[in-house]
Amino acid sequence: MCLAIPGQIVAVRADAGTPVAEVEYGGVRRTALLLYLPDAAVGDWVVVQAGFAIRRLSAQEAREALDLAEEGASLLAGSSPLPPSAAVRATERL
Repeated sequence: MCLAIPGQIVAVRADAGTPVAEVEYGGVRRTALLLYLPDAAVGDWVVVQAGFAIRRLSAQEAREALDLAEEGASLLAGSSPLPPSAAVRATERL
């Protein structure tokens, strides 16, 4: 199973006629092909799978996904920001 984390497009260019974006994930930049989202622009939030931007997200959707990913990482690391009973319930949903 893959977990796709939203990233924000910080640059767009054409590489041999193919639209390409630089996508930032918390300070780390990766390249993604924009073949499925050719009209994506700087500032857009996207989900990238296997090097392809496959879905555009609103800023709110991206924030919610990032918050959930952070919560999940905390649960897996055993340092949940939630009270123990809530952490157990959240883990059961995973």
